[in-house]
Amino acid sequence: MRKLTSFALAAAVLFPAGVAAQATLTANVGYMSQYYFRGILQKPSSASAGLTVASSDLSAGTWAADVGKGSEVDFFASYAIPVGSGNVSFGGTGYFYTDDFDNTYLEGNFGAAFGPISLAGALGTYDDGNDTKYFFLSVTAAQNGLFATAGALGSNTGFGDALSDAFDTDLGGQYLQAGYGFTAGEMDFSVSGLLNDTYLSDEVDGELTLIFQASKTFTISGS
Repeated sequence: MRKLTSFALAAAVLFPAGVAAQATLTANVGYMSQYYFRGILQKPSSASAGLTVASSDLSAGTWAADVGKGSEVDFFASYAIPVGSGNVSFGGTGYFYTDDFDNTYLEGNFGAAFGPISLAGALGTYDDGNDTKYFFLSVTAAQNGLFATAGALGSNTGFGDALSDAFDTDLGGQYLQAGYGFTAGEMDFSVSGLLNDTYLSDEVDGELTLIFQASKTFTISGS
């Protein structure tokens, strides 16, 4: 309840009355045969649901997923700036967990999208008692439903060290994911294969993991 109240307060700050009147509120539900995030396995077979409110280039929302031992509950906000035929974006995300699945992550996000190429990155802190910082960067190419993503993740006590560790095959983790996404019967589907290293997940090191996803987005209010 406190998290939902916080989301409502944040939305009120981000979307004043005049802006909120023009905002669109959407909901989404989904299922993943294997829930991986940034190359790290969270749980086999996971359901999810979320809410997003957006107005022009500003958006905020919450998203939750089953992680087995409790739930993951995220809160996010972002602002996109048009640049030529693409855009750059900045925002923030908080990852919270019920039960004892994991500790809290708080991060700043940045991204850019131009044509079929997009970048996504994050600088964050992990509440593990050691003042751990982490850095993440991914590059995605997408065209006609086909997509491929390469990502790198590193953690250390300083952001500079975390950044350099992300691209060190001994100190950080890297992954590759490629697949095909399509829409059928007003639902979105994707099938992909993922390869990661031991730093990210011992269970599939050097092996291809097949992932199936299905989701549906509903417009609750707005256009």
